[in-house]
Amino acid sequence: MIASENAKDRRIIKVFLDDENHPFGEFTPPVKFVLDTTRIPDGKHRLKIVARSSKGVEGIKVIPFEVRNGPEISVVGMKENEVVDTRVPLTINAYGSETDDHFVIRGSETPKAVAAWVWALLISFIAFGMFYLIMYWTPDLYQSFF
Repeated sequence: MIASENAKDRRIIKVFLDDENHPFGEFTPPVKFVLDTTRIPDGKHRLKIVARSSKGVEGIKVIPFEVRNGPEISVVGMKENEVVDTRVPLTINAYGSETDDHFVIRGSETPKAVAAWVWALLISFIAFGMFYLIMYWTPDLYQSFF
């Protein structure tokens, strides 16, 4: 009886991409496969996995993911959903991870402004140094041993 039940193993895993009606893969569990994202356009996608147990009960798992095979695009000067007016200066940089690119020092990094907290920390450090110098600078402390 057990051998006949194993012969009727109806377990199956179907893998769908986005809202496709036909799966791009059907497997019997357990399965290992490589998802080749170079064939998927950049942007947000959903991986939908439908699994059926040996008794015919189905379960669904949806995994949202984002593909970015193209170059990384960095924009300085405007944030998402920001309200702007008049003229807005922008700095745009794009760089990829292809191994055949030659490393170019100029333009390899996106220039960014120094954060305000760094300036505040630097000014505080200099102010404390000036305060210490003014309060404790006396010629008596700096006598020569000769």
